[in-house]
Amino acid sequence: MGRLLRYSIVLMLMISLHYILTWTHHRYWEATSFGLSKFTAHFQEEYTSEDHIKEEPANELANATYVMLVRNSDLDGAISSIRALEDRFNSRFGYPYVFLNDEPFSEEFKRRISVLTPSKVEFGTIPKEHWSQPDWIDEKKASKARQQMVATNVKYGGSVAYRNMCRFNSGFFYRHELLQPYKWYWRIEPNVKFFCDIHQDPFKYMEENNKTYGFTIAVYEIPATIPSLWPAVREFIDDHPEYIAEDNAMGFISQNNGLTYNRCHFWSNFEIADMDFWRGPAYSAFFEFLDSTGGFYYERWGDAAIHSIGASLFLKREQIHFFEEIGYQHDDWYHCPRPDAIWTKGRCSCSQRGSFDYNHESSCKPHWDRFITS
Repeated sequence: MGRLLRYSIVLMLMISLHYILTWTHHRYWEATSFGLSKFTAHFQEEYTSEDHIKEEPANELANATYVMLVRNSDLDGAISSIRALEDRFNSRFGYPYVFLNDEPFSEEFKRRISVLTPSKVEFGTIPKEHWSQPDWIDEKKASKARQQMVATNVKYGGSVAYRNMCRFNSGFFYRHELLQPYKWYWRIEPNVKFFCDIHQDPFKYMEENNKTYGFTIAVYEIPATIPSLWPAVREFIDDHPEYIAEDNAMGFISQNNGLTYNRCHFWSNFEIADMDFWRGPAYSAFFEFLDSTGGFYYERWGDAAIHSIGASLFLKREQIHFFEEIGYQHDDWYHCPRPDAIWTKGRCSCSQRGSFDYNHESSCKPHWDRFITS
């Protein structure tokens, strides 16, 4: 009995000493709690992997960048667009930005833009030869055309700067030295909105699914701006049938097999595309031919129509992709995801009822749907 009592007292003293050392000596706690901590870590790892799958960007990003053509005076609008894109997508992926201007960026512009994102940010000036009316343009003829458009209230009808921008976006932006290292680009503009969380990397999606051109909104072009565009396109097609892709998207831009242009185009203020396509032989020859006609200045050809026609002729239809899940607004028109599951997953702030796609007579989205499912 006495021996049992002594053993009990000794055991109690040892237990008491253990707890005293645990509370007062950190290294002793680390040494004696190893087994427990290992078990706990194993339990937490198991629980996390099975029940809390955290969305992470792909380990390897695409060779891609954002591109914004912007003036110093558009700083507030540029900030608004970048904040929206960072909040909805890029803060988790970290793609770089390239900003282009026909004049040098101010230090204020660069300072206030650079602080918005940890991503790489570059600022470039557009070469004068890429942003000016060519010397061979007949200014008297071009001026008369501008005056006529002003008289008939054509939007930007009197602006030479707007024509310079359309020509630059049609055939020169992807030649800029800051864009040479990149394959993919996502065009953004000041004062645009992104309504939904973007969970999937659009660049990687395009890359992995053999897509070349992506859009969110399709509209009709203003007829008065392009009276001679389609005859010039027809001439190029007749002269270069080797460039026309099989199973192309001619059916989107023409409802009579290319006889006339229905004026549908992808709204290019948002586009995600492969710059190697624009740099390739088919589109390069196409742009050089169109540019030689003077249509950018004698009329008011827009880059949206030029890009859309080029993509529709020189790509297979399955290489053109509609981004349903990217809620986006430019000016008064916006796209909002139609399927409830996509709208909910993206935590979209837009109204599905007000989406431009099927609620405006200027939308070409219904025509795209009919074409792509035919």
